[in-house]
Amino acid sequence: MRKFFAVVKREYVQRVRTKMFIFVTILAPLVISLFAIVPAFIFSLRAGGPIKIAVVDETGSIYQRITDPLLKDRNQAEEEPAGDNANVLNANNRSPGRVPDKFTDTRFELELIPLNGRSIEQLRSELNQRVRAEDLDGYLILPAKLIQGQSPEFFGRNTGDVFTKEHLESVINRAVREERLATANIDVKVVRELSQPVDLRAFKVSERGEERDSGEGFIMVFAAGFVIYLTILMYGQIILGAVIEEKETRIAEILFSSLKPFTLMVGKLIGISLVALTQLGVWGLVLAVFAAIAAPELSIRIPSIAPIVFVYFALFFLLGYFIYATIYALVGSMVTTAQEGGQLAMPIILLLVIGFYLAFPVIQSPDSSLAFWVSMVPFFAPITMLVRIVTLTPPFWQIALSLFIGFGTVMLLIWIAARVYRTGMLMYGKRASIPEVWRWVRQS
Repeated sequence: MRKFFAVVKREYVQRVRTKMFIFVTILAPLVISLFAIVPAFIFSLRAGGPIKIAVVDETGSIYQRITDPLLKDRNQAEEEPAGDNANVLNANNRSPGRVPDKFTDTRFELELIPLNGRSIEQLRSELNQRVRAEDLDGYLILPAKLIQGQSPEFFGRNTGDVFTKEHLESVINRAVREERLATANIDVKVVRELSQPVDLRAFKVSERGEERDSGEGFIMVFAAGFVIYLTILMYGQIILGAVIEEKETRIAEILFSSLKPFTLMVGKLIGISLVALTQLGVWGLVLAVFAAIAAPELSIRIPSIAPIVFVYFALFFLLGYFIYATIYALVGSMVTTAQEGGQLAMPIILLLVIGFYLAFPVIQSPDSSLAFWVSMVPFFAPITMLVRIVTLTPPFWQIALSLFIGFGTVMLLIWIAARVYRTGMLMYGKRASIPEVWRWVRQS
């Protein structure tokens, strides 16, 4: 046991003291915060002046309807009551891929171009010259039969500006709808009030009564799954590299003279795992402090989740981590180079990805036979069982059975990996085949 703790201490202390560990531990929270702050800052920047657009309105009525939405102050629009906000009319008509208005905060300068007996071709020729001379950024043609379904046309120097195009399209669609309603003698304000969307509030009925469910549990489940995925990517490769490094430098031959292969492998696995948990603990503490400070300022709602759920999160996180970390150690014992290890590591990540995909049918029917069986499979349980716990908590015996099978699988994998480790660490020159690995496992 003393030798085991010596291996754990060496693996832990050696890696925690490195400059890279300290650098990444401190830098990662800063980088994550930048991902939240920098995009908001960039989208708030305004490059250049207002966009100058000339409008040719053959309908004679649409120009007035698009003027106010394009020229009025955006902040004033946000302060208007919901019933008077013109966007309400479009609440149920927006396409899923439409760019949010907060990313299209663009200033416009509009110029109405009268026909004065000129043809559209003549106007286009004149306006094209003004666009080439940079007197205009573009011009918009509203055809006479726009209300009947004819498409408007936009010509400009920068048609790659999808934000401006989306905003113009949205404003024209709203103006056309309002004009059609006015033509049919329907009060637009009444339609706006009748078109207000409803907010469906969901409540979970459990033994504790009715509880408001806003989806925080799902967010935490997928966050836990993402943390497992990220941890496996980061520290699984470290475990794989550490095993391969000892094989390439032949340090294992010396260590095996004083240590049992099982003691060495498990000590290395536990030591590196403690490094991972230390780093994750620091990041979690920083995130908790940031959430506590930022929640009141940003109106962030802290999820209301039962304490036992956090215990389940921790147990299934450890389960998922040690299952995949042990497989990485097993793969490292089988291969001779880091390139071979990277190739064999791909199916490991695939198993975890499959667990994410299985979460969707489990969400729809958490008490089905499929949900039960996939939550018993140790490679999928860290995701699927957590989904079941959050959606429709299964009986305790199912949760306990999943944990029992999972940690039993961890012990089995450690036993198999240790037997492969014992022989594989002394093999050089070629990657072990499946029959060879099976023969190593069966050796007494």
